Amino acid sequence: MTVREAGSRSHRGDAEGTDRALRVLRARWRTASIAAGWRFPSDWGLPEVDAVCSSAVLKTDLTGALTGLGRARAEAGAGLDETLTDLAALHAVLTNPDSANGLIATDPNAAPTALVRAAALAWADASCGELRNAETTENLTSLTTHAYLRTRLAEVYRQAARDQVPVSGSHSLLAVTLDLSKVNGWPRLMAMVLAADVLRDVFDGGESIAILGPSVAVVLAPREPSFGDRALSAGWLLIERLSVDPQLSSGRRPWLRVETLPDTAEEARELLQHISRA
Repeated sequence: MTVREAGSRSHRGDAEGTDRALRVLRARWRTASIAAGWRFPSDWGLPEVDAVCSSAVLKTDLTGALTGLGRARAEAGAGLDETLTDLAALHAVLTNPDSANGLIATDPNAAPTALVRAAALAWADASCGELRNAETTENLTSLTTHAYLRTRLAEVYRQAARDQVPVSGSHSLLAVTLDLSKVNGWPRLMAMVLAADVLRDVFDGGESIAILGPSVAVVLAPREPSFGDRALSAGWLLIERLSVDPQLSSGRRPWLRVETLPDTAEEARELLQHISRA
């Protein structure tokens, strides 16, 4: 009995030590990445980040985990330069273990070629894949993709040009952003699944509902008097659904706002890009 209990305590101690190391590495990496220029802190954390941290702490091959991260960064709208700067921040943290807070100098050229290659090729493959599958849905939430919404907006702007009416007078755009900056792992994914279900329940007609990033979704709908009331209903219903999970209810409330569509399709694409990283 004594031997088994001691072994059990040792096992728990090892697991707790690993969990602590993962949390510390993740926090230091995030701090270093933001200091190096990551523009939108709220969208930095992804499940793939946790996979990279786990690989680093357990000292397994990083290339596989970085391949997943590179792909996820592209799908979330991060540019290649920003993705590689984030990788450089990780490398700086891993090679400077004595820096406890993550405030260290990041050298974009210092990361090993094999790691850069894995992340960059995955990013490029995901970016090209988005172009090849421009009218698909996102697997987890079944919402349409950023690429599809751009296609849909182009159609709306062509219709508006033919009818000689401004798009801002014919359509409304609702942006929904969740604060998942303090949420890790599976709950992050569940939050977006819940958001998708709420938006489909409230906007159940011919609206286009798309996911733009790890914590952002939008609704493109014909402009009508009831749109504002439905947006409010979506906000309250989302708060109610998220409150079931303590991790999801502990942050700021979901941020819902109606964006005015600009005059041209090109400006609308820029607006979507801005919303996706807000």
